[in-house]
Amino acid sequence: MKLLLTSGGVTNPSIHAALVQLLGKPVAESHALCVPTAQWGHPMCGPASVRGFVAAGPGFQHLSGLGWASLGVLELTALPTIGAERWVPWVRQADVLLVDGGDATYLCHWMRESGLADLLPSLPDAVWVGVSAGSMVMTPRIGSDFVEWPSAPDDRTLGVVDFSIFPHLDAFPTNTMAHAERWAAEVDIPAYAIDEQTAIKVIDGSVEVVSEGRWTRFG
Repeated sequence: MKLLLTSGGVTNPSIHAALVQLLGKPVAESHALCVPTAQWGHPMCGPASVRGFVAAGPGFQHLSGLGWASLGVLELTALPTIGAERWVPWVRQADVLLVDGGDATYLCHWMRESGLADLLPSLPDAVWVGVSAGSMVMTPRIGSDFVEWPSAPDDRTLGVVDFSIFPHLDAFPTNTMAHAERWAAEVDIPAYAIDEQTAIKVIDGSVEVVSEGRWTRFG
């Protein structure tokens, strides 16, 4: 699977160009599935924000509102109850999974429970576009400051890539570069702090930062 790991979505022409390159065709010809699951694990999210995401409402113009050929919903918490024979074809037919933010440990739990995590290696041509937790879930760990799900055993996530991500650099009072430096010391692996104008593109293990904003690499 090809990855576009963002903090705030497809927010500028450089990230958009990277997305089109990964898709191999225009956004308007690409079929997307929205994955809102991470939102349920975070206290700042809920029914209104999930609805905005899946309906491509105001505030989601940089992800679900990009003008896809079609837009569906893949709710991971439902998948174990309906059987892989139903949902696996939906994923295989999609060009891109749009994975919203929330709590990355909750998302990680349901990616494993649903079987989606095991399916990803068999999707070499599909694109994963993550926002915030939707990006962080692909890393080995997210740092204790980003764990909001009370049932999370620790801060470990899937480890599809070998670096961690500190998102929303300078977007909130608790996401300054000083906070990122302390966070990087805790996770103690190679890591990136990225702002809303930055994405990390990963293809076959090759990592490229795409940015019209501010970012830094630790370690």
